[in-house]
Amino acid sequence: MTQAPHVSISGEGPPLALIHGWAMHGGVFAPMVDRLRESHTLYLVDLPGHGHSRDDPTALTFDAVCDTLYSRLPRAPWLGWSLGGMFALHAAALRPDRVSALIEICASPCFVRRNDWRFGVSAEIFRDFARGLGEDYRATLERFVALEAFGSDHAKEEIRALRAELFARGEPATRVLVDGLHLLETADQRALLSRLRVPSLWLAGRRDRLVDPRAMRDAVAAIERAGHAPARFAQIEQAGHAPFLTHADEVVAQLAAFLDDETASRGEAVSA
Repeated sequence: MTQAPHVSISGEGPPLALIHGWAMHGGVFAPMVDRLRESHTLYLVDLPGHGHSRDDPTALTFDAVCDTLYSRLPRAPWLGWSLGGMFALHAAALRPDRVSALIEICASPCFVRRNDWRFGVSAEIFRDFARGLGEDYRATLERFVALEAFGSDHAKEEIRALRAELFARGEPATRVLVDGLHLLETADQRALLSRLRVPSLWLAGRRDRLVDPRAMRDAVAAIERAGHAPARFAQIEQAGHAPFLTHADEVVAQLAAFLDDETASRGEAVSA
């Protein structure tokens, strides 16, 4: 029997969907869940091949994953971290009837540097990790965790937290890890920015070594130039690639302010 991506639900209040990054699962958001469950109903997604969705055969492509999630999630803001942010951006741009707002945490519309995009990393980084999966699976994942934490003022704490979550729901399937690295290396979603019709928050870690905060600033500028939806940029000064682990209070404060403003704006629109 075909399985759908696993979605766990926690809390009470307006819905909010959370989508994790490469090699992780919904449990990585625990610090935010602890702070948001009294104000929101949280829908925590395990992407296909990850966590409780390890045996889900859904292809790790934007269309396939988002199509399954539309039927599993209520209309809600989607929050995506890192690779999860690419899925959230895809859904928000193509299906504003299902995604009411977009929150990107340390996510870029284009992770790899190109001739017309100086904010990405070298494509060889993702190719090297893909090769490493076949040579030493666990060591490769440990190296990626170290890269995510590098630069944070709480790097050791961040590495411990990410390592603790890495295999907490079993080992992610190798096939989807390779597919995920391929997405990170090849996907260029910049054209989607001008199509956004929902409010968005782009939250960066200033010390992030995987996603340059300038990439997120540039994304906001592109959305503003299109003029179809409001967008805002915020930065956690001492954070690396996973600020919700090391600076959860600051992340939640930014998130709450954005969602409050988004709710108020919708209320004004309805009244008008």
